[in-house]
Parts: sequence; C-alpha cells; structure tokens
Amino acid sequence: MVSHAQWKLARDRKVAESISEGEDSAESAERVRRRLELDLAWDLGQAVYDRRTALGLAQTELARRARMSQPQVSKLELGGSMPTVPLLARLARALDADFSLTPLGEGVRVSFIPHDPAHTAAGTEPSSTDHAPASATEAEAEAETDASAERTAATG
Repeated sequence: MVSHAQWKLARDRKVAESISEGEDSAESAERVRRRLELDLAWDLGQAVYDRRTALGLAQTELARRARMSQPQVSKLELGGSMPTVPLLARLARALDADFSLTPLGEGVRVSFIPHDPAHTAAGTEPSSTDHAPASATEAEAEAETDASAERTAATG
C-alpha cells in the first residue's frame, strides 16, 4: 500500500510532467488551474487526515460520524475528490472542529480548527444565542477578538 506522502510525490510528478508538455498559453493556463485544484484537494485531504489522526480515529469511525463510507474517507484523504460544502460541514462536526479556507496568493490554506476544550468538555457547542453583544461597538470588538484568535489558531 502506498503511504500518504508517497502518493503525493507520485501525483506531483505526474502533474509536473503534464505541465511541462506543451507551450500553448491557453493550455498552460488550464494546466495551472488544474494544478491549483489538485493542490486544494491534496491540502484538504491532508487536513482531514491530520485532524483524524490527532483525534485517534480510524477512517471507519470518521466515516460513521460523517455519514460517509470508509472508501470515501480514504479517497478524500488521498486528494482524490473535492467535497461539497455540506460534506465539509459534516466532516467538521465529525472532527469536532471548525473548517477554514484562507486565500493565500494563488492558493488556499485549508485547516480544521479544534473546538474550544471548555465547550467540548461540557458537551456543548457555542451557539449564536449564548452571548449577544449589547451594542454595535461590543459586536465589533467581539468580531475583532474572534478574528485574531482564528488567525492565531490558523498560523499555529
């Protein structure tokens, strides 16, 4: 069986070979677009794999939690599919995390940000009705704090 890292290297070699063939600018632009799409699929699969292994879950358990099959989880982790938004939401819930896509230059950074341990330990998730700011200024301050915390969590 091919490991996750070996599969990525084989895929990168194959894509590099296809990019080096041909000089037509329209065809080259399509190859670049396809490469970015493949990179996103790979990064998404890596993010799912990293979060799943951090939780100590088997693919079958993640599949059960996300209402998927184990082969679907495997294909996703190997970068072989691009999930829909509803599936990303189910995966985030199954992985007890928030899903984040952050544009970076030409590419996108994909991450699953673990939920706050205080909320998960109590078995509850924060909801929009838990705390409503009293004023617009408080709402802006809370949004800025949340954005700062998310940036910190996303950058490690």
